[in-house]
Amino acid sequence: MVLVTGARGFLGGFVLRHYVRAGWDVIGLGRDAAPGAEPVPASVAWHAGEVTLETLTSLGLRPDLIVHCAGSGSVPGSFSDPAGDLRDTVHSTAAVLEFVRQHCPGCVVVYPSSAAVYGNAAGAPVDEDSPVSIHAPGSPYGTHKLMAEQLCLSYGRHFGLSVAIVRLFSIYGEGLRKQLLWDACQKIERGDHVYGGTGGECRDWMHAEDAARLLAAVAPYAEPECPIFNGASGEPTTVRDVLNLLYRELGVHAAPRFSQRARPGDPTSLQADTSRALAIGWTPSIDLEHGIARYARWYGQALRQAV
Repeated sequence: MVLVTGARGFLGGFVLRHYVRAGWDVIGLGRDAAPGAEPVPASVAWHAGEVTLETLTSLGLRPDLIVHCAGSGSVPGSFSDPAGDLRDTVHSTAAVLEFVRQHCPGCVVVYPSSAAVYGNAAGAPVDEDSPVSIHAPGSPYGTHKLMAEQLCLSYGRHFGLSVAIVRLFSIYGEGLRKQLLWDACQKIERGDHVYGGTGGECRDWMHAEDAARLLAAVAPYAEPECPIFNGASGEPTTVRDVLNLLYRELGVHAAPRFSQRARPGDPTSLQADTSRALAIGWTPSIDLEHGIARYARWYGQALRQAV
């Protein structure tokens, strides 16, 4: 049995559907979905609620695996509501780990963290052994992800829990209603083609379907030493190039322009060394061009459904 927290969120939904297709008994826990989100598959036992120790205990479950996708997913939101970001990311992770310690210590925990813990790691691809500290992240979001990682390491070291961490880079895909692609689609609808930054900022993009597969792939490697894996394609792409792909797929006869003003918390460059993930047999299956085409089709369908 697998319990997916944050299962009505963007990443959690992809993880949920991955385990349904794989034939697992799947339990979902989290807040109700935003309008337009995909429905929970009929085979999933769904529980609405916050991820707290009290909620987890009340469910009476003893899962074999927890994929803890609940948590903050917004850098700007972490600046406007840092206390809420702390609660959603750090407190929920503490609740999951304490639930496992008290009630099912043999359960494996997989935690999707973020490349934001590396801060502005410009230059060569960053690997999992790169030093990180509380001073590295450029946002409360990144700081709280690092704090959650430290909790995972602590529960592994002190209580023997088996945990694996995946530091996800720029995850995108159908259903994502925030961040660059969604914001760009919204701006295009308004005839606004000016974006923050220079356009030369590099990101390491990976489709959420590949991210879900990686989270599943690392679970057998979870142990008290808490191995960490980068989750990305390993191929950096500039923001300008991503937007050009999106414009092409949407049939927009204009070109994105850039304000030359960076947003707080946005790094100039992040590229992953993915050799550790590749070594366990995982490999990304959806290239960026195909993934952007899928996103553009989904956005068009979402627009038609909203009319």
